Amino acid sequence: MDLYCVMGNPVEHSKSPWIHARFAALTGQTLQYGKRLVALGRFADEVHAFFAAGGRGCNVTVPFKFEAAALASRSSERATLAQAANVLTLRAGGIVADNSDGAGLVNDIQCNAGIDLSGRDVLLIGAGGAAAGVLGPLLLARTASITVTNRTRHKADVLAERHQALAAQQQTELVTQSLPDLKRDFDVVINATTSSLSGGGIPVPVNVLKPGALAYDMMYGPAAHGFMRWAEAHGAVARDGLGMLVEQAAEAFLIWRGVRPPSRQVLDELRATMPEPWIADLVRNDRQ
Repeated sequence: MDLYCVMGNPVEHSKSPWIHARFAALTGQTLQYGKRLVALGRFADEVHAFFAAGGRGCNVTVPFKFEAAALASRSSERATLAQAANVLTLRAGGIVADNSDGAGLVNDIQCNAGIDLSGRDVLLIGAGGAAAGVLGPLLLARTASITVTNRTRHKADVLAERHQALAAQQQTELVTQSLPDLKRDFDVVINATTSSLSGGGIPVPVNVLKPGALAYDMMYGPAAHGFMRWAEAHGAVARDGLGMLVEQAAEAFLIWRGVRPPSRQVLDELRATMPEPWIADLVRNDRQ
């Protein structure tokens, strides 16, 4: 039995085992996928132990995405640009790092939500591992501009500088802004911070939302409800990160198994298993 898992802290809430089990069933693949809570400071040891015990690949979630990239023997182009990884695979010669977060986000917005990112003005909130993983694919989607904002401006500057060559190639304006200085509005606002997971407040002022803007929280389920209610109360279209979770998992499944699973079907099935009224509203919106 081929073994896979998701590693993180926290990780108990993760839907990844359910998603990969459905992918396997729908594509005729045989595998076992679990989740592992990793103590801070123990990530490298846990990864090596997992692979030594027969593991073939693992997904990586907060707060270990930077460590995952540094741990690898080789990295994909997108993981190298992000300097963060959420997919590790054991290959001949060592551990290979990749990053499927950005592909998952862009696919969910454009394919599942039906919103074309081309020509849009985007605000990316955060400069951690999640933001690093999605900035490159957002640029490749030919957005008109991307503004990166973060509580620590220096981290946003470093992240943006690493992506400036790609931004110039795509003819996309890429700038940074401190949180207190956000004065303009945007077509798409993406929360890539852990503020929702930790129960923190809304990280940006309401003026960043254009009427009808997409407000996207990378968290999903109850953790994202505060951000989503805030967004809808101010005229935005709210979306949680459940679709991104499924789409990035589909990308990881393709890396590991060489088969692309039916991600939209699995997303619909997963939403149906989450009975919170807010999620039920999202299901109805998705199908309209």
